[in-house]
Amino acid sequence: MRSPPKGAPEEFIMLDDLAARAVAGPRGRHAALLEDAFRVMVETPGGGVRLSGDASDRAAARRAIDIVSERALQGLDVGEVDLRAAIVQARSGLARGVRPAMPVGRRGMVAPKTEAQARYLDQLATHDLVFGVGPAGTGKTFLAVAHGVSLLMRGEVDRLIVTRPAVEAGERLGFLPGDLKEKVDPYLAPIWEALSDLMGREALDRRRERGEVEVAPIAFMRGRTLAHAYVIVDEAQNATRLQMKMVLTRLGEGARMAVTGDPSQIDLPNLRDSGLAHAVAILNGVEGVAIARFSAADVVRHPLVERIVRAYEADQAKPEPRS
Repeated sequence: MRSPPKGAPEEFIMLDDLAARAVAGPRGRHAALLEDAFRVMVETPGGGVRLSGDASDRAAARRAIDIVSERALQGLDVGEVDLRAAIVQARSGLARGVRPAMPVGRRGMVAPKTEAQARYLDQLATHDLVFGVGPAGTGKTFLAVAHGVSLLMRGEVDRLIVTRPAVEAGERLGFLPGDLKEKVDPYLAPIWEALSDLMGREALDRRRERGEVEVAPIAFMRGRTLAHAYVIVDEAQNATRLQMKMVLTRLGEGARMAVTGDPSQIDLPNLRDSGLAHAVAILNGVEGVAIARFSAADVVRHPLVERIVRAYEADQAKPEPRS
């Protein structure tokens, strides 16, 4: 980090205690990240934040501080992931603050952390079919599940159905031990964890018993018409073209669907069999369909995940060596 010179211009930003604590972070961690990102000095003497540094650096840091403060004042948690997302937004020059949070079960409120997530939630709210495409860790599935839970709890849909290919290359479950539930549950565990986190275990169990929440392999969708339901197709890069067509045509009256996946993580023997890229290509521009694209910049897990994704993207962009 290059620190601002001694005696650099400074300004004081008035904040209430809640927002100031969010900017400082645990043991000053957030303030240190802001200093590294914008080459400013950040102090929280009480009643606000003091910034020292060049005018352009202070302006960029202030944009990030405004985003963090607004998030804190909405009653949302502000962790290191949120701080890093605010830094990315502030650097882009397009930072528009925190979008309105979405009430979801025991989680209370869920809000987008990046501009791409904000656009994604807008699309989920306004389109009947939304594709969320991009690398792991960008919140594609979690936000789709959160949106579906919100719709279910507000009574806008009767059922929430989450489906995904159960195993690589098309759900070959016969070799696995146990009954059907024991065969498929390991593949659906991440979805149950997200639902439990959002709704709480007791509420989830009650709605599951009433048939309001269903998680099942994609093969179980065949022959059904899904009316008044919110359907999420997860890990869609591992659905074949025939499976994708089948599940997309299950939509019935009052139903909506989100399809999420990462085309770089196809586990099918023949990559060209993947139905996700094919569906996105042929449905782009169709009325009622939206496509949300995420990149490494939208990764909201551990910061190392973003660097890992970028490294793999760079490797894939290299020309194939001549034999």
